[in-house]
Amino acid sequence: MSKKSKKISALQEKKGINSPEITDSKAVSKLQSKRKKQPSSKQLIKGILEGNITALSRAITLIESNSPKHLEKANTIIEACLPKANNSVRIGITGVPGVGKSTFIEALGTHLTGLNKKVAVLAVDPSSTITKGSILGDKTRMEDLVKNKNAFIRPSASGNTLGGVARKTRETIIVCEAAGFDTILIETVGVGQSETTVHSMVDFFLLLKLSGAGDELQGIKRGIIEMADAIIINKADGNNIKPANLAKVEFNRALHLYPEKASKWQPKVNLCSALHNEGIDSIWDMVLAYIEQTKANTYFETNRKEQNKYWLLQTIEAQLKSDFFNRELVKSELKKQLRRIENQETTPFAGAEALLKLK
Repeated sequence: MSKKSKKISALQEKKGINSPEITDSKAVSKLQSKRKKQPSSKQLIKGILEGNITALSRAITLIESNSPKHLEKANTIIEACLPKANNSVRIGITGVPGVGKSTFIEALGTHLTGLNKKVAVLAVDPSSTITKGSILGDKTRMEDLVKNKNAFIRPSASGNTLGGVARKTRETIIVCEAAGFDTILIETVGVGQSETTVHSMVDFFLLLKLSGAGDELQGIKRGIIEMADAIIINKADGNNIKPANLAKVEFNRALHLYPEKASKWQPKVNLCSALHNEGIDSIWDMVLAYIEQTKANTYFETNRKEQNKYWLLQTIEAQLKSDFFNRELVKSELKKQLRRIENQETTPFAGAEALLKLK
């Protein structure tokens, strides 16, 4: 049997079709196009608002796409979802690699679904700077939560985005909220000097730490500590309980040295063992206390408005950058300037100035 005949037979078998007229490549193409036909924006919007996970996943794929055609469709979906969004509690979770972020998120997510909450986990995996690939293995690390009908886990690659979150995480939050998820957990790729963008899209910023790992003093850095609404010392179990309590004292001292937050909230330090599901309920109680306080003093709403302004500016900057580098004249001139730099005929600064002066 030829390759074409095998392909036709396979399609016939898959579609349950045994008709003799399916014997040429046109029929094969017709079947393939039918199989690949994507739902319209209207169908996806309807599915999202009904809480359909398949529609939600497809919409997020469109949002994350770099295709101009997909961007237009994604923007239509986001605009339709906006009136149904903004009804969740958004929690950012960051920490050094190996601190147990995935285990902690599974424990917290399971606790919340037990309280009849609908939880969306947006997990950002680091992308390789060499291959540009990403493992996207968070679902395998949260194997109990992924089976929970009230939980949705979406791993995304960080790409070349600074800030520890995927480029389209902000828009993904909106469609998840429209799908009925009332608690959004955003896991970053890991804590670092530039990985703080997550703070600009969440209501509560949670920093996970370890005790006895030599990072207590390393962790007391102004940038990340000033943004944290709570520091959670994970893996506080077994022989690690005493070091964890000592770390708690040190962090509490450090937190009191910082100026008062605009939210008027005094950041807390808690212990937990995500592996043994200990201390998770008290952490959620702390988040609820924060939400209650910041809604009462109007900071909650004010902060979200400021975040929206920030993301307007960020979106403009991203679009300007994209438009600039996609111009044919810039592409051509960029190659010339790169060659000139290699040949030491110009400096990076002079080359950049030449590119920016292009009409």
